[in-house]
Amino acid sequence: MNSLGFHKVPADTRVVVAMSGGVDSSVVAALLKEQGYDVVGVTLQLYDHGVALARKGACCAGQDIYDARMVAERLDFPHYVLDYESKFSDAVMQEFADSYLKGETPIPCVRCNQRVKFRDLLTQARDLGGDCLATGHYVRRVMTEQGAELHRGTDPTRDQSYFLFATTQPQLDYLRFPLGDIPKTETRAIAERFGLEVANKPDSQDICFVPNGNYVSVVERLRPGAAEPGEIVHVEGHVLGAHKGIVHYTIGQRRGIGVNEKGTNNEPLYVVRLDAAAKRVYVGPKAALARDSVTLREMNWLGRPGEKMQDVEIDVKLRSMTQAAPARLTMGENGAASIQLDDAQFGIAPGQAAVVYQGERLLGGGWIAATASSTMSGSPIESSCARTVSAAE
Repeated sequence: MNSLGFHKVPADTRVVVAMSGGVDSSVVAALLKEQGYDVVGVTLQLYDHGVALARKGACCAGQDIYDARMVAERLDFPHYVLDYESKFSDAVMQEFADSYLKGETPIPCVRCNQRVKFRDLLTQARDLGGDCLATGHYVRRVMTEQGAELHRGTDPTRDQSYFLFATTQPQLDYLRFPLGDIPKTETRAIAERFGLEVANKPDSQDICFVPNGNYVSVVERLRPGAAEPGEIVHVEGHVLGAHKGIVHYTIGQRRGIGVNEKGTNNEPLYVVRLDAAAKRVYVGPKAALARDSVTLREMNWLGRPGEKMQDVEIDVKLRSMTQAAPARLTMGENGAASIQLDDAQFGIAPGQAAVVYQGERLLGGGWIAATASSTMSGSPIESSCARTVSAAE
């Protein structure tokens, strides 16, 4: 069995490598080529090429396509650029805009992995005769007697499992993640060993189609005139001011609210709820953000057949940069699930993902549809929030 788990020599194993033009995927291609695999590189053009050429620090931009091609030429393997602009717009960008207008805080990178890279590109990899599709993600594919599992990357500062929660079992069976066991510093050292010009290339920071992090401009371009003004209301009921559109706000936001940002007890005010139907932004003290119950939609489950799915002890990440918190998970029907947190968390936003783990193993995750607090049962904030999210869907 070779290093990728196939019962044949590397030369007879075709590996399609998803190449973003960054150092991670370039090193994956270099390592596999060095090991003797039949490597084929594929890079996706995801949005307008003219705009992409002017972008820096974002994946799949014009410079990145060029960098990927140069790596392929240096290492002598075939490389293809696929125009997925229309697919990307339909599967990712349109929903991104609609989510913000519904008062949600979307994660387009997850949708890109789910609908473009691990669905459309995976199909393309099979069409190219690939035995597997390899990516530069920092996660681990661990084989057990029950099959492949998805685990956190060894380096906790680079782990990308949160963004891959929607990966299905058939996709995981086909995918490979050669960098899951190494730190980023080693990846760059390997790139230098191969003499790759991308060895010191900065990591992508922004959402690829959002210039300079200005997501509002993208939403306004995709949905002209859709952002409507409304009221900024304190959770106690009184109007504090006006806003230019809920697209400018997200749950947990503290600065740039547009009103006096101190409450009656000189406490900072936070955005605690967005009511898209009424065009209202509700603000209040940090305590008003506390939630210990989360309802999910589109839950993806990577647990084994027959594994317990009711009142399961888990750890859950509610944002990509937060620590996982202990909780209990109960699976429902038609992709629904509920999570009861051991301790209340602050700033849980509809549209974000709740990703569940047991130790290092990723069990799956879903999109946050609604939140509640057991200590504020029946409060106007809680019940209205639930109704608002439901209506938005």
